[in-house]
Amino acid sequence: MIDVFRSAAELQGVCESQGWRFCFIGGVALQRWGEPRFTRDADITLITGIGGEEPFVDALLARFEGRLPNARDFALRHRVLLLRSASGVGLDVALGALPFEESAVRRSSHFEYPGGLSLRTCSAEDLVVFKSFAARGQDWVDVERILVRQGSSLDWDYVLLHLRPLAEIKEAPEILVRLEQLRLGLGAC
Repeated sequence: MIDVFRSAAELQGVCESQGWRFCFIGGVALQRWGEPRFTRDADITLITGIGGEEPFVDALLARFEGRLPNARDFALRHRVLLLRSASGVGLDVALGALPFEESAVRRSSHFEYPGGLSLRTCSAEDLVVFKSFAARGQDWVDVERILVRQGSSLDWDYVLLHLRPLAEIKEAPEILVRLEQLRLGLGAC
């Protein structure tokens, strides 16, 4: 696990040296806000906007190995750059441009991880939105763990304000139903 945090810190260093806006999401942020679990990679949202992604992608590919032979083209088409650190840790860089992603980065803050590593992570509310929107099996387990740990301290107005339009874009209203069921079932009002 320490390799994940060290690789995340290396990626963070590159982003900070470039003056980029970013925050960690996924398993790294879950260590802060939910029940810690093993994670093999570090996920980050990097604000690139629409149409200006190439300099970000090129700078990261100059520093880290791509996990795909056509990592640059894949990133520009799918808005996610799949990298590998020198120690073999996967680094997934979401090329952010949505108002929600901008808000998540703006609200992010540093948290100290083992080994004295301080990493910029999204808020608990933003992690609930990211995980609910992804809506995979493990994501729902993670959301439940966040709700159990954070309880009533979550800002539900914020979560729903940002998740509703994302669920509409995805044409997946069941995301909101599932989150509400978890929320009520756990008493995380």
